[in-house]
Amino acid sequence: MIKFGKWLGYSVIALVAILGILAWIGGAINWNQEPPYDLVQTWGEKGSAMGQFNDPTGIAVTADEVFVSDARNNRIQVFDKQGNFKRAFGQDRLGRPMNLAIAKGKLYVPDYFKDVIHVFALAGGYQQAITAEDGFDSPGGVAVHSDGTLLVADTYAQRVVHIKPDGTVLKTWGSAGIGHGEFSYPTDVAIRADGGFYVADGYNDRIQQFGPDGQFLRKWGGPFGLNIFGPFKGWFTTVTSLAIRPEGSVFAADFYNDRIQKFSADGTFLTVFAPPRQAGPGHSEIGLAVDGDGMVYSVNFRANRIERWRPVQRP
Repeated sequence: MIKFGKWLGYSVIALVAILGILAWIGGAINWNQEPPYDLVQTWGEKGSAMGQFNDPTGIAVTADEVFVSDARNNRIQVFDKQGNFKRAFGQDRLGRPMNLAIAKGKLYVPDYFKDVIHVFALAGGYQQAITAEDGFDSPGGVAVHSDGTLLVADTYAQRVVHIKPDGTVLKTWGSAGIGHGEFSYPTDVAIRADGGFYVADGYNDRIQQFGPDGQFLRKWGGPFGLNIFGPFKGWFTTVTSLAIRPEGSVFAADFYNDRIQKFSADGTFLTVFAPPRQAGPGHSEIGLAVDGDGMVYSVNFRANRIERWRPVQRP
């Protein structure tokens, strides 16, 4: 007789297999609730000259400028919306800049190597270095509340931390694991208009959502958000960056699946889009930003370029 524990284990494996088969079948059907986005422009190539990149990782936009974390060149590069180079800064400060955030005329730059959040004026002047009073461990993403406090995806500490600009820790969420409010190398955070937030739970291959009071609300990615990766719609193979449109929809960079997925505010899958396939390993879409016109800007890590995407209107 099969013991109950083994039976339960086999049942879970069978359920996951069935879900995977259904998702694979569904992948052949257009389940998109919205049209995919069109790739309308790219710029950049590998190198160290201005306008070239070496492993770009993050991006943020204003009404008329695009800021890019040029990670292995240890700098921020700034372009106009058409991709024309304007300026670069940070070479004397940055180790490995990651996902970026802009708030109240300031650029916030998590530094994966130096364990701080650097703050620059948008023109490039350095303002301060922020670290939590108990220290960061390779921060990967940052978002800024309306009151000026920060949420930081503290990647190797397996947590999200809410801090004041002086480093005072207000609250933390998380520890290593796959349960509600637990993380496996969180990579980014994004704050909703109501003060709630989303966490890119990187190697758990999912997004977690928390309310304005910090309470866990839901998770998605793979069946039941259970740390199961895959290429199916609504699943992830390492989610590395998040961006929110003004009306609340959520974009996610699905790094190892080489694509961008869009969801409603409650995690309902809406659409997916991706650059043309390239020969060799992927590792393309790593960073995201969305502007007030609904244009999506993405960082293609492998191609060392920036991509601009336009929403397609239904006929």
